[in-house]
Amino acid sequence: MRLAILETGVPPEGVRDRFGDYPSMFRALFGEAAYDYQTFDVQAGQLPARAEDYPAYLVTGSSAGVYDPLPWISPLKDFLVGAKGRAALVGVCFGHQIMAEAFGGKVIKSPKGWGMGLHRYEVHEGQPWMDATPGLAIPASHQDQVVEPPPGARVVAANAFTPFGMLAYGDQPAISVQLHPEFEPDFAKALIENRRGVRFSDAEADAALATYDAPDDRLRLGGWIQDFLKRSTTG
Repeated sequence: MRLAILETGVPPEGVRDRFGDYPSMFRALFGEAAYDYQTFDVQAGQLPARAEDYPAYLVTGSSAGVYDPLPWISPLKDFLVGAKGRAALVGVCFGHQIMAEAFGGKVIKSPKGWGMGLHRYEVHEGQPWMDATPGLAIPASHQDQVVEPPPGARVVAANAFTPFGMLAYGDQPAISVQLHPEFEPDFAKALIENRRGVRFSDAEADAALATYDAPDDRLRLGGWIQDFLKRSTTG
């Protein structure tokens, strides 16, 4: 199956040199041979000519906010609206937020501050593409949050810090998650160190780093996404 990755951001310089870009992280999570991948640099103005050109799209994370006055934000929202019902959609972090905004929800810079480290979500509403385990622990790195889900979107997993953390859309084949299954622990730790003293304090960085002593469920969530894509793109 062909999978188009809509690349909306890049890791910080220095960290990117060691770990690669976001599309390469998703290819590693899913497997290089799992899909026929095509990447579009959305920040550079690249988008597919038609939503029907690919059966599925994955929107990556970004340091941008969906409310930022950047020239590529509105075209991406318009593209997602045009893709509704025509292709399967998956959003991760910024992708989760831009999908919510495009389909009628609301995103803000949260007064709760940064969500960092390994976050645990509890499953509120199981889906056919999920397994039966009630929770999952996945790397988080965000300050913005969805505060109003779009009409027709259901919360399938979340925690108290991020109450709209994972959404499934009832009116189209689309899912999104605030967490980062593509982040390997070493990358997540390097990202925290890169932002230490810049975006958050030493104490906040140390607390987030300590969470990575526990095992994560990245591969489980990656498997959920792949099962969703399979179910959504085959008759």
